[in-house]
Amino acid sequence: MLLEARDILIRPLITERTTDLMAEGKYVFVVDKRANKIQIADAVREVFDVKVENVNTVNVRAKKKRMRMSRVVGKKASYKKAIVKLAAGETIEFFSA
Repeated sequence: MLLEARDILIRPLITERTTDLMAEGKYVFVVDKRANKIQIADAVREVFDVKVENVNTVNVRAKKKRMRMSRVVGKKASYKKAIVKLAAGETIEFFSA
């Protein structure tokens, strides 16, 4: 199945830790589970017009979660995240001033 660039990159993952990684030129995205590293790199190049140096991926497993102070246990969704390292001097602007 052929995935479009906008289908591969679901959203950027913005946390305190990933914000620190941005200073090193690394950006973290939640991506489609079926996408491989080459497809992720191509999607970032196409959407943000930057040069990608390296891509690392992690499959994040679902965690158990208690619901409403009862004994009912649910699950958070599992997802795949990609850590994309850009070439020196390249940046992606998520927030506009």
